[in-house]
Amino acid sequence: MKAITKEKQAKMTPELALEVLKEGNKRFSNNLQVKRDTLQQVSDTSFGQFPFATILSCIDSRGSSELIFDQGIGDIFSIRIAGNFVNEDILGSMEFACKLAGAKLVLVLGHTACGAIKGACDHARLGNLTALINKIEPAVEAVTEPKDTTLRNSSNATFVDAVAKKNVEMTIDAIRNSSSILAEMEREGSIKIVGGMYDIKTGKVHFY
Repeated sequence: MKAITKEKQAKMTPELALEVLKEGNKRFSNNLQVKRDTLQQVSDTSFGQFPFATILSCIDSRGSSELIFDQGIGDIFSIRIAGNFVNEDILGSMEFACKLAGAKLVLVLGHTACGAIKGACDHARLGNLTALINKIEPAVEAVTEPKDTTLRNSSNATFVDAVAKKNVEMTIDAIRNSSSILAEMEREGSIKIVGGMYDIKTGKVHFY
């Protein structure tokens, strides 16, 4: 399979971009990945890149977006940070990807059993990690159940995953509220901003 071309990107709609990711994840989770000549894709993209989607995901080693969506070189912009939240630099990267480079979809992708989320649930403090955890902790407070404080920690897998989902939702809100460029593009229909959760046990992504 060849790398995505400028013509193919131009014909891609936000709805089709989302469907391509869904189909790619279906192939991945069924171990039916497309055969690619990656060196040919290196050659194909040496004069330019035309990704159809921008994916913000966690740094977790089990959740590489290119792999779990069965995409090749030049197909997606991949932004990774522990806890998949946004800051000014990440928003700027997304604006470049969509407004200037033509991506049609922004996907905020959380995952189950996330270490950064667990750290936020436990209010971990460690060097520079403390500042990162502080950015995720509002999602912990936004999940109101369970009320029993002994159950609101990393040992409660259900709570951790609920916080991860809430963190995705809050990150999407932050993108819309903090980037007038992306918000306008979404309003006019040139992009979609969506969320999803990757299950590290099954390899499947549940889209919100």
